Parts: sequence; C-alpha cells; structure tokens
Amino acid sequence: MQIVTLGLNHNSAPLSVRERVAFAGEALHEAITDLAQGMRDAIPEAAILSTCNRTEIYCAAQRPERATEALSSWLTQRHGIESHDMSRHWYVLPDKDAVKHAFRVASGLDSMVLGEPQILGQMKEAARVAQQVGSLGTHLHKLFQRSFSVAKEVRSGTQVGAQSVSMAAASVRLAQRIFEDLAECSILFVGAGEMIELVATHFAARHPRRLVVANRTEERGERLAHKLGGQTMRLSELAEHLHQFDIVVSCTASSVPIIGLGAVEKAIRARRHRPMFMVDLAVPRDIEPEVDRLDDIFLHTVDDLGRVVNAGIESRRAAVAQAEAIIETRADAFMQWLQARETVPAIRGLQQRAAQIRSHELARAERALAQGADPAVVMNSLAQALSAKFLHGTMRMLNGSPDERRAIGPIVDQLLPDPADDPRSDDTTA
Repeated sequence: MQIVTLGLNHNSAPLSVRERVAFAGEALHEAITDLAQGMRDAIPEAAILSTCNRTEIYCAAQRPERATEALSSWLTQRHGIESHDMSRHWYVLPDKDAVKHAFRVASGLDSMVLGEPQILGQMKEAARVAQQVGSLGTHLHKLFQRSFSVAKEVRSGTQVGAQSVSMAAASVRLAQRIFEDLAECSILFVGAGEMIELVATHFAARHPRRLVVANRTEERGERLAHKLGGQTMRLSELAEHLHQFDIVVSCTASSVPIIGLGAVEKAIRARRHRPMFMVDLAVPRDIEPEVDRLDDIFLHTVDDLGRVVNAGIESRRAAVAQAEAIIETRADAFMQWLQARETVPAIRGLQQRAAQIRSHELARAERALAQGADPAVVMNSLAQALSAKFLHGTMRMLNGSPDERRAIGPIVDQLLPDPADDPRSDDTTA
C-alpha cells in the first residue's frame, strides 16, 4: 500500500481556479461519501482537505497510477470541469513526498500565512469526516496522527509561528489605510464561522461605532454578535442595508456569490460614493469579482491578504530550515513504518508455514518413538528434517540467478543466527 496525494493550492493555482474545485460546508461530507462508495476497489482509503487555499485528496492505494487517474477524473467530473483545464494546476505526490507534504501542511509550512494554526484544525476535520464515512483506514489514520504530532513538535520546538501576521490582523491593517479611525466605522460581518470570528475579534478591539453579524443560521449569528457586543441582521436583508456599512467582511460556505455587483453599485450610490472596504475570505468567493472594478470599492481576497502577511517571511527562514529538518526525520520514520506494514503478510505466512512443518515433523517423531525407535536416531532425524525444510527456500535462492544470490547473502546471518548466541543453548550450570 502506498500513500498518494493529488491536489492544488495557492502556489499552483489562482483563486479563480481554487474556488471551482473547493468543497464548502456539507459538500465535503457528500464528496468523501461519493468517493469512498464509488472507488473503494481502486482507492480503499481516502480523505479530502478543502480550505480557502487548497483542495487535496490523500489516499492509500495498491496501484498509485490507477488511483491518481481515478482521482483526477472523479474530481473534474464532480465539478463539471474539463480535465485539460486543470492538469497544469494539479500536483501528484507519491510515497515519501506525500508524507512530507502532509507534515508540512499540518505544521503551517505550506500555508499562505507561514505558521498559521488554523490549518491543523482543518486537517483534523478532514480526518474526522473521513472516519465518519469509513474511508480512513489504517494507513491514513497513521498518516494524520503522525501529521498532528509533527505539527506539535514544529510549533513547540521552532519559531515558525512566532511573530506571524494573521489574515485577521492584515484585514485591520488594510482597513486602516482607508479609514484613519476605525472607531468611526460601521462594520458588517457576513457569516459566523471560525475565520469570521477571528477577524471580527480583531476589528472589535478597535471599538467600531457599529458592528453587525449577518448569518444564514440566525442562532449562530446571534451568539457571535453577543460575544462581540454587536447586533444581528437577516442575511436576506443584506442588499437592502449594505450601504450603511463602511467595512464588509464575508466568509460563508455558499457555492455562489451572495454579494453581487448590482447590490454594491446601488450601495455606493446611496453612500454618495464614500469609500467602502470589503474583504472576501471565502472560497468559492462570496463577492462577485467584478466588484473590484468599482472606483470607490477596495476589495481584497485571500490571495491579496496572503501577500501582505508574508512580507516578513525572510526573518523566519532559519526557523523554517529547522522545521524542515524535523519533518524530514519524521517522514523517514513513517516510511519505515509503512514498509514494515508490507512485510506483515509475509511474516504471518512464514509463521503459519513454520508451525505446519513443526507439527508435521513432531508427529512423525512421536510415531517413531511409539514404535520403539532409538530416541537418539529419532531426535537426529527430526533435527535434519526441520533444518532441510526451513532451508529449502534459502537454498533454492542460492542455486538461482546471481541477483538472487547477492540478495540472500547479506541476510543469511540474520535468518540463521549463530547457535552460540542463543542463551537457550547454554549447557553450563550454576
């Protein structure tokens, strides 16, 4: 069984491509269920990680090439995309490369924001959903658990996450370029998930004049608004009241934009062309891209924020090198475990065969003794028979091709240890 990862991320594909293959909200559960049920023979183990920066499928398969083709076909068909449109954005990572990638992702080394902690929770959610569906087998379970362990080691043993600027903090910085005093601003948050809560917490610390949460689930929106000391608004009322807000931050799991060009144009006219700062953290996007063309709108996407937060990456290169060394070592250890898993069936087969030989020869010796044969002769015959049968495979390899002889030579000592090294052969008495 081999580990394989197929996916795309912020380094291989722009936002306009990533949003086409993202699995938002309940779509993730539906997708992994479909994948697990439809391709169990080719891909017995699978998990999907889908965030604003990446969509990746981790799998364990006996035939990696077949699994890769099946995954690529399934993903493009499910999203209704031509495969040739996506081929230049995919990356396929086999074996150790896939393992190292999983460790880097969990540790925040492959994130748009270096060292950001949210990705670890997203990976845990991917593993949890796969576990629920029944597609998280022994190999992927071990991979994810090791990834979480490596992430903890990197975060506690290096400075990768130190002094990192989050997207939430970057949003506030950019807003302050437009509005000198955020305490005079009205802010609308569309959505009530983890990312919105992080951003809203940063803005709330600036004590804005008004803070409003609009969410599809009113109860969750009310809970966040109460926590921030703000108000709530029905999502259906968004277009009607959009002009009242100086700052709009949106991050929902909607598969289509919920803030259109027409609504924003109407809002700008009602504001008499006073500027509006908008942040779209969703993938797929919540705000139509055409909005960015409006003169009085300052729209920023996750890619825009990523460029801001990574401005100080040079100062953390030493920490990254240290983290990469940890990941390399842990990946080697995982590959050893994976290779050891491959020998389990052979070991069990050898044990069963050895038990059969021992039982058969012991029965023959017991019959000979029962018939009055000399015990010394019976013991000698038993030893010779066991030795001959246990050595049969080894002798056949030694009599085979030069390659077979070279392969068996270095391990003969391991297969046949010196009897003097066996404490059970010690005849001395105290």
